Amino acid sequence: MQIKSAVGFLLLSSLAGCATLPKSGPTRTQLEKSVATPPEGLPMTVVEVRSAADIPAASNPRQSAELAEATIAPTDLIGPGDVLDINIYEAGVTLFAGGSGAAAMPGQALLAGTPGAQVQKLPPSRVNDAGDISIPYAGTLHVQGRTVTDVQLMIQRALRRLSQNPQVLVTIAQPLTNTVIVGGEVARPGRMLLQTNRETLTDVVALAGGYRGNARDLALRVTRGGNTVDYRLEDLIDNPALDVRAAPGDRFMLVSAPRSFSVLGASGRVQQLPFPRSSVTLAEAIATAGGVDVNYGDPAALFLFRYARDGKGEEAPVIYHLNMMTAGSYFLAQKFTMRDGDVLYFGNAAANQPARMFQLISQLFTPLVTVTAAAQTLKN
Repeated sequence: MQIKSAVGFLLLSSLAGCATLPKSGPTRTQLEKSVATPPEGLPMTVVEVRSAADIPAASNPRQSAELAEATIAPTDLIGPGDVLDINIYEAGVTLFAGGSGAAAMPGQALLAGTPGAQVQKLPPSRVNDAGDISIPYAGTLHVQGRTVTDVQLMIQRALRRLSQNPQVLVTIAQPLTNTVIVGGEVARPGRMLLQTNRETLTDVVALAGGYRGNARDLALRVTRGGNTVDYRLEDLIDNPALDVRAAPGDRFMLVSAPRSFSVLGASGRVQQLPFPRSSVTLAEAIATAGGVDVNYGDPAALFLFRYARDGKGEEAPVIYHLNMMTAGSYFLAQKFTMRDGDVLYFGNAAANQPARMFQLISQLFTPLVTVTAAAQTLKN
């Protein structure tokens, strides 16, 4: 009797100390009450998802901006930093002395009585920050934004009154203007020349040796002028319309940015889960999380927490509620697209409180039964 009394005393003490039963989070009613009195400066909107019209757009607000389609610029456009090779051909009386010898211009007849055309190769000319180059006898020429053909004609016109029938050949020895910078998770980072100016964003990644890692975990950050846009690499692969042309001067950074969502509350597993592929629906997320816990969860209290942009373009907290006790919610969940950073919450079931109490009492009485059986055995 003394053993039974002691165990009974411990049991009553344990029950007396349980003011409330352990919970994995608030119930649906408790959550709705807390939304009615939000913290200062954090107004929340609750959206009851009952039809397809209540499902938000699938695009991610942080990736909704897109780069405008780049115009096809000439591949021989000249700008600051470019190094030009300039060859001047003269026939008859030459302006430049010390030519490298006679050389007939292809497709051009020599002047009568002249031994041939003299060619003078000038030292490499780097275009300065102002976009200018200096040519002997021609002076300073502004070549920024001009093509190679334009610069040839500019030099030729400047020398026409000083030389007899000058012909000019200009090539870009070290191009900088028609290049892009590629870095991050690529095999060969560095400066890359655009050969045709028709290369797309994924072409640039391929020409840089391809990407390293898993495509679903990578984001391509493109900076063009003062605009920076992030593209998921898998989105570019799956949607060619997003794969716009690269533009000279673009900067590319392929970064590792795995997407994930968090699962909280009365679910089969509480943890942060990665996206298994580029697009994940709410139904797939529920299944990945193990569904609603049969002992503690409430299928009618499924909530998704997300920051979404309002009509003013500012981020605001939004809570989407689905009642998974209705058949239509399962179809709506298949159309609801998850976004990076979403929080999926499975509400606690208020109706399960008596069952939990019974389970707790059973757990507390188990030691008593064991002790009683042991005492009875020793008595016999």
